[in-house]
Amino acid sequence: MRPFEVNPMNETIRLLQNHRSIRRYAPRPIPEEMVEAIIRSAQAASTSSYVQAYTIIGVTDPAKKKALAELSGNAHVETCPLFLVFCADLRRLRVAAARHGVEAQVEGTEPFLVATVDAALAAQNAAVAAESLGLGICYIGGIRNRIAEVCQLLEIPRLVYPVFGMTVGFPADEPGKKPRLPLEAVFHRERYEPERDRHLDVYDETVRRYYTERTGGQRTHGWTAYIAGLLKEPRRTHMLDFLRRQGFLQDTLGAAGRGERP
Repeated sequence: MRPFEVNPMNETIRLLQNHRSIRRYAPRPIPEEMVEAIIRSAQAASTSSYVQAYTIIGVTDPAKKKALAELSGNAHVETCPLFLVFCADLRRLRVAAARHGVEAQVEGTEPFLVATVDAALAAQNAAVAAESLGLGICYIGGIRNRIAEVCQLLEIPRLVYPVFGMTVGFPADEPGKKPRLPLEAVFHRERYEPERDRHLDVYDETVRRYYTERTGGQRTHGWTAYIAGLLKEPRRTHMLDFLRRQGFLQDTLGAAGRGERP
């Protein structure tokens, strides 16, 4: 497939394709007007059926960032100027419906998916907005490592759960850009095409070169070897029980398993 000739004047495409995770930040606070612009941009993201089923918690308190760094296993959570926690939030929908005498049916799998996707869409808008302002970001899925403790720290109620966090700040360095899968491996036409797995061979070599150069030969594996190691054992097996205790995915349980209302 011939590469598309991108107009160099299209700043949006150039910004999107230049993304990289930033883990080192300058000790410089983010102006409040920037924070507001980022959150308003997040709010402008698409949302299923206009439910806007997410909440964003901004954390700047040093003690809370330190605690979140420990809970997530990510030291740069403590050193970033702003840590955003994107939560799937079905509680607000129940509150809204209750104002009209309706008990919103929000505990099932579909509402869980809607809220999770809504949070992710808002987060990606926030990420692009932040990068357009000269800031760097890094998604932090590690807040799900000890998610119950994160909820306790941030006073997150039932029918809300933190999907992931995002560190935000002015970059202190510019790391190399990780090579993505070939377009031919990701973009299928008219049907799912398993035969496109052949492109993983070339990608393995690309990633192998990237890691070899970046680490001075300390890491020489390709992408498929990385995935094999990452997923050799189940990860975060506590999540299903946690989500059910939090009021999600109740359509897989009987009425007795629903627990108390928020």
